[in-house]
Amino acid sequence: MKMNWKSFLLNSTAVASLLACGLAIPAQAADGLWTSADDKSLPADFAVQGEYVGEVAGGGKLGAQVIALGDGAFQAVLFEGGLPGAGWDGKHRSLLDGQLKDGKATFAPATGDKKYLAGPPAQFSATSDFPPAGQKAYTAAVTGDKLTGQSEAGASFTLARTERKSPTFGMKPPQGAEVLFGGENADAWTGGRVDEETGLLNTDGKDILSKKKFNNYTMHIEFMLPFKPAARGQGRGNSGFYQVDHYEVQILDSFGLEGKNNECGGIYTKASPSVNMCLPPLTWQTYDVEFTNAVADASGTKTKNAMVTVKHNGVVIHQQTVIDGKTGGSRSAPEGTPGPIKLQGHGNPLQFRNIWVVEN
Repeated sequence: MKMNWKSFLLNSTAVASLLACGLAIPAQAADGLWTSADDKSLPADFAVQGEYVGEVAGGGKLGAQVIALGDGAFQAVLFEGGLPGAGWDGKHRSLLDGQLKDGKATFAPATGDKKYLAGPPAQFSATSDFPPAGQKAYTAAVTGDKLTGQSEAGASFTLARTERKSPTFGMKPPQGAEVLFGGENADAWTGGRVDEETGLLNTDGKDILSKKKFNNYTMHIEFMLPFKPAARGQGRGNSGFYQVDHYEVQILDSFGLEGKNNECGGIYTKASPSVNMCLPPLTWQTYDVEFTNAVADASGTKTKNAMVTVKHNGVVIHQQTVIDGKTGGSRSAPEGTPGPIKLQGHGNPLQFRNIWVVEN
């Protein structure tokens, strides 16, 4: 069947229609969505968005995360001390609005009436409070792989584009681990599709669940978020990594944002990550989890809450965090019972690789 992908909006209904026709979701299933960094149809915005790091003249490290907002619009978040998880002081940041024109993206201090994750780029803020704590009037420009600019005091800086890689990316399963996905097949899962060209496990917008049920374990998983620059909030590559199909560790393109409990790394609606370690879309990311299930007595009454430690891209974002109840979208069975691992589709084409678990 021939379809005009550019007019086919990606949502749960569209995904279901694709699958019903026996078709896989292509790299660009609709205007404004890409699933491969090698896709030649990627807009110039993709080369500008991302992370930059360097020094300010006179001393001091500076990091930047440039968020693509669609149609050549951007917001840059500048972090004093370096990037999140790599030197940032955790408090001070500055927002700049940017626009791409004639191959050059220029940035000026963000001003005006702005709201967190607003749709129109001119109203978009990457922080709940605008201006954020520590806001300074930086100006900057991106040309090639350099972000250059000046502070409000006139100190110049040059930041080089960097592509951080999780230190646990590609980690081999230890002896005794159960490999849930190693690139060959999806036999360990109910649902899911292995792409013949890439060898990646795809949700195709639908939930997939491990056939085996688990209780207490250590687990490693690698995932890639799509590039959806015009989307906002929960519409931007939404998925979830469910422990025993009861407790969701959110998967979402939250690059450059605050890191709330409903954003990437959050235990959905329960606990925010200690730092937002979300990397740019179309970058491989990792979760490493140590999970202890809730405990129930013979009557089924919960006597102890579940607990989890999570590393996102090698950085601890939850340290023995107690989860006081199920999160949304979980199975109906009571807490304290073994359950499958769920990778949520949520209408978004998520890709996974190298998934293994060691039962404790």
